[in-house]
Amino acid sequence: MTEDIDVQISHLSESCEKVLDHLAFELNKIRAGKASPAMLNGLMVEYYGAPTPLQQVSSITTPDARTICIQPWEKSLLSAIEKSIFEANLGITPMNDGEVVRLMIPPMSEERRISMVKQAKASGEESKVALRNHRHKLMDHIKKEVKNGYPEDMGKRKEDEVQKIVDSFSSKIDRIVESKEKDILTI
Repeated sequence: MTEDIDVQISHLSESCEKVLDHLAFELNKIRAGKASPAMLNGLMVEYYGAPTPLQQVSSITTPDARTICIQPWEKSLLSAIEKSIFEANLGITPMNDGEVVRLMIPPMSEERRISMVKQAKASGEESKVALRNHRHKLMDHIKKEVKNGYPEDMGKRKEDEVQKIVDSFSSKIDRIVESKEKDILTI
């Protein structure tokens, strides 16, 4: 029984790490007014009839803080890249010069920055809800084991251990969101 609960607790840490990874991925999509290749993560391009990640068919660079250059391995991909950027609705118009596709990142208005901060906080809250769901499942499991004969004081210790893990990851989420908020609000 003890091993089962300990295994569940170690799985909780792994699940919490996945929640943090997902949060980082979601926050990367939120642009802070600076050009970043991460803004294009998840963008798929039609390549010989198959959707392919943009990073696998081109080189993505940021020559300055407001520009992203996408240099495809094959020039025939330029129009497919443009099309996928339009379809992704990034709010940025691609410019194709026959060699590369350039994305000029416009400066954000104060209103847009506040909207982005709200979006970042919402992503952080979704992550905290996921943590609480993991905690709830594990707490229910511990309570069930206590009913089935697991010592009550050990059950309480395990519940405290679970709570400490979740609190630790919750504070990490707060720090990550706070950092993103500062990044967004910095002009």
